[in-house]
Amino acid sequence: MLTVDVARQQGDLALSLALSVGGGAPGITAVFGPSGAGKSSLLSLISGLQTPDRGLIRLGEKTLFSRQPGQAATVNLPPKQRRLGMVFQDARLFPHLSVRSNLLFGWRLCRPAERRLTLEPVAEMLGLTALLDRRPASLSGGERQRVAVGRALLSSPHLMLMDEPLAALDAARKADILPFLARLPQDFGIPVLYVTHAMDEVLRLADELVLISRGQVAAQGPVETLLNRRDLWPLTGVQDPATVLSAAVEEVGADSVRVRTAAGPLWIGVEAPQTAMVPGQSVRVRIFARDVALALERPQAISTRNIVPATLTGLETGSGGTVDATLSVAGDGCLTARITRAAVQDLGLTPGLPVFALIKAASLTRGGVISHSP
Repeated sequence: MLTVDVARQQGDLALSLALSVGGGAPGITAVFGPSGAGKSSLLSLISGLQTPDRGLIRLGEKTLFSRQPGQAATVNLPPKQRRLGMVFQDARLFPHLSVRSNLLFGWRLCRPAERRLTLEPVAEMLGLTALLDRRPASLSGGERQRVAVGRALLSSPHLMLMDEPLAALDAARKADILPFLARLPQDFGIPVLYVTHAMDEVLRLADELVLISRGQVAAQGPVETLLNRRDLWPLTGVQDPATVLSAAVEEVGADSVRVRTAAGPLWIGVEAPQTAMVPGQSVRVRIFARDVALALERPQAISTRNIVPATLTGLETGSGGTVDATLSVAGDGCLTARITRAAVQDLGLTPGLPVFALIKAASLTRGGVISHSP
C-alpha cells in the first residue's frame, strides 16, 4: 500500500496531499483534476524528484520520506532507491540505443537479487518483440511509449507512476496502447498510479479515482461512486450528466449485447468496435441522462428494449428549463434522467414515486460502453 500525507509550498500553490492506494489486489488508481491542480507534483513528490516541506510517504513497509514540521528530514530516499517505475508524457528513450538496449537499461540498474521480470515476457506482452533491433527514431509515438513502459517494468518496481503517458498521442495511437496499460497490474502484479486529464482513460483503465483540486485531494474512491456523485461533477468535468455502471457481458447477439449491471440487465446496440465483446467480459456502461425517459406505468408494445423499475429519489433543477431526476434501482444501482419541467408537472413527479426508466439500446452505442479489466 502507498500512503502519502505531505505538504509543500509550490509558488502560489499550497500542496496538502493525503491519500492511500493499493490496499487490495494490484490495480490502477487514476489521479484526475484540472491543469495546475497538483497531479504531476504528486508523482514528483512520491518519486523523489521533488521534496515535500513536511510529511510522510510510505510504500508497503518502507518509508520513502519522513519529515516533521520545523525539523530536518529523518528519511529522504533518493529516487533510485525507491523502487518506482516512472513513465512521462514523452518516452525519453535513448536515441542511440536499440529498443532492446533501452528496455534493458532499467533491468541492468536493478540488483540481480531484486529482478522479478525478464526481457522476453515484457517485450511479448507489449508487442515489442519484432521491434527489438530498431532505434527509437524509426518507431511511432505509441511504440515509443510502449518501450518506455517496458523499460520501467524491467526495473522491477513496486509501483508504477505514469504522468499523462498518452497526452502526446493521437486517438489511433492511444487506442493501440490502452489495452497494454490495462493489463499491467494483472500480468505483472504491479499497482499503477496514473495521472490523466482524459476521463475516457479513467473509464477504460482505473479501478480507483483520486480527484485533486487546488493542491488538495478532494475525493477518493471507486470510479463509479465518484463519477455518479452530483456534487463532484465540477471536478470530474461533467457537462453532459451521465451514470456510470460496472457491468459484465452476458449475451452477445448479431445486433445487440446484453450486460448485467446494478440496475439489472441492459441491452446495448452493437457498433463495430463492440463486436469483439465476449460473455464474461467486464465493461462499464455510461448512460447519459438525456437518453433516459420516465413513465408512470410499464409501457406495452414499445421498441425501447430497456425498461427499468425505479424509485424517484430527487429532483434537481438543471440548465435550460430542464430537471435532473435521480432514480434508485434494484440493489445499489442509480440512474439520472434529464427531463423538462413541464414533464415533471404533467406526470406529478415527486420523490418516493415508483417509475419506469426507459433507455433505448441504440442510445448506448454512442461511446456508452467502455471495456474495462478490473
